[in-house]
Amino acid sequence: MSNLVFEVVQEPDGGYCAECLTENIFTQADTWDELRANVKEAVAAYFFDQPLPTSVRLHLVRDEVLQVA
Repeated sequence: MSNLVFEVVQEPDGGYCAECLTENIFTQADTWDELRANVKEAVAAYFFDQPLPTSVRLHLVRDEVLQVA
């Protein structure tokens, strides 16, 4: 496996949740830097007995509703 993609959602009350799109890996954090560290830790734990992916992509999804009238 060469890379993993995580969908990251910023929670309305603060913080972030990240879920891998191809593996059963999920983590969360209060800050972006903490999330990056938590994703690395979660990936290392998930692949503890296998080769690690070469990269991890964090894809931030932002949902915003705007009033136009």
